[in-house]
Amino acid sequence: MKKQLNPTLVYVLTIIGLLCCCFGGLGFLLSGPAYLIANTKIKEAQLNPDDYEGDIKQMETAKLIALIVLIINILNLIYSIYQISTVGWDELMEQSRQIMEEYQAQQGG
Repeated sequence: MKKQLNPTLVYVLTIIGLLCCCFGGLGFLLSGPAYLIANTKIKEAQLNPDDYEGDIKQMETAKLIALIVLIINILNLIYSIYQISTVGWDELMEQSRQIMEEYQAQQGG
């Protein structure tokens, strides 16, 4: 019985990783494993092409997308760390509070 090259798991992890990019780059926790899974499956399929069923091109596309999202997340994580180290956590929270108050004031009147 042949194994399937199904990139669905890689796509799901990558998309959730992209959504988690908004949380200080923490999406690398999902897009990193997605990239590793795709890379492993491609290598296995290239070494034993008779054991796998499906198109390697689809898995390569999923791997590329996972890599792009991983890079975006890592850059966002580095930026978040830089911002916290230079500005400070308390100042960032104060800015966030002010933005929320302005937003609520605009919505209310």
